Amino acid sequence: MTEPIRIFHNPRCSKSRQALELLTSRGVEPEIIRYLETPPTAQELSDILEALDRQPRELMRTGESEFKELGLDNPDLSRDQLIAAMVTNPKLIERPIVLANGKAAVGRPPENILTIL
Repeated sequence: MTEPIRIFHNPRCSKSRQALELLTSRGVEPEIIRYLETPPTAQELSDILEALDRQPRELMRTGESEFKELGLDNPDLSRDQLIAAMVTNPKLIERPIVLANGKAAVGRPPENILTIL
């Protein structure tokens, strides 16, 4: 049995809404994870980063006030510390993220998600 397609979604984000619309317009009914309410675990986030082939800061919304307030630009912070900051402050996680077929894509632009379907 294959894993369901999942989207880490923020309904207030236009890119996230557009990515969800792209999925549903193709007949895909993804599992919707409202990550601000139900943040991923550190392990889930680590797995997502590996699937994306990105480092933690590459998945962070660096323009958020929390990024600066928490000093997340400090080069001495470890991968685990950065992941922990995203788990604790899910607003820092770039969105939307779609997981499908053992792969991951960030929907910026939303059409990026089509590459993993």
